[in-house]
Amino acid sequence: MEKYFGNFTVDSVFYWASASKSLASFITGIAQEKGFIDINNPVSQYIGTGWTSAPLVKENQIRVKHLLEMTSGLDDSPPPPCDDLDTAKACLLYQTDVDLRWAYHTGPYRKVQDVVSNAAGLGYNLVTNSWVKNKIGMGGVWIDQIYYSKARDMARFGLVAMNKGIWSSDTLLKDSVYLNAMVATSQTMNPAYGYLWWLNGKQSYLTPGLQFSFSGFLIPNAPADMYCAMGKNDQKIYIVPSQGIVVVRQGNAAEAPTFALSNFDTNLWGYINKLSCTTLGIYEPINVEDVFIAPNPSCGFISIKANVKLKRVMLIDLFGKEYPIKILDDNTLDVSALAKGSYVLQLHFANDKYCYKKMILN
Repeated sequence: MEKYFGNFTVDSVFYWASASKSLASFITGIAQEKGFIDINNPVSQYIGTGWTSAPLVKENQIRVKHLLEMTSGLDDSPPPPCDDLDTAKACLLYQTDVDLRWAYHTGPYRKVQDVVSNAAGLGYNLVTNSWVKNKIGMGGVWIDQIYYSKARDMARFGLVAMNKGIWSSDTLLKDSVYLNAMVATSQTMNPAYGYLWWLNGKQSYLTPGLQFSFSGFLIPNAPADMYCAMGKNDQKIYIVPSQGIVVVRQGNAAEAPTFALSNFDTNLWGYINKLSCTTLGIYEPINVEDVFIAPNPSCGFISIKANVKLKRVMLIDLFGKEYPIKILDDNTLDVSALAKGSYVLQLHFANDKYCYKKMILN
């Protein structure tokens, strides 16, 4: 489903706001895998000392991992003229030791980009283009450490994140330990936060600007396994691995300006939950238990056994690309020309019923 409103079109470019943080987290994982950084090392190892106004012994306790978790201990409410976004030394003030306080603080997070750029010896746009953008056909650009792109580019990133760093046959991020940690609870204060990703399905959560813990799921009516990139004024990337769903939203604030979480999240998921995906055109579903495919996994031919004659077959990869498959004698399919990977097998029968089956080619 794809829909644009008002003057916003498929070609409109908009800012991701803090949803950019999740892209930066993914890039940080690649930087570590390539050996440029170790997130357990001090930030000062990569950008030098004196990047904060904290005592040097306290500054050296701040590791890259703390910036990903939002547990740097730096003051997220610095006095004017500073604000949460400032990265100047004078605005990065010591408040408490690391790991003692979760506080959503954009200024220290932005040093993650400096860490990666300095370690790799490349500007952050060049890093992004080389490691992610060019590999998945994503448009976009970093401007003042915020990513700007079209909605479809957000969706491409969401797909590669949902697919554990794999795009087609190219694995952008192979480090499964980092990938799993990225979308798992990263510290004890805010269970709903990973490495710059928001997590649903936890028993409590903190929100930007508050030190009050709210009980319950981040988005109560959304799937429990969902994780999200969320930015100011309702810039969203929702990822639901259990359902194979990526939802993106760009545009002006749906209501009052907010940071990350808003009422829009529950409102939108109320509509998503009403969507019906049980029918396709005039077709009705057939009982999948009455349809058998073998072998699965397969490396050549697939045999379909059902009580009804096959009418049409389609294989769909994880990125939505469709591959029509010719039906041979006795409901046999030749899939030998297709690339290895996971697919959805869409089977339409002569009685105008259909079903879906998961299929792996190797």
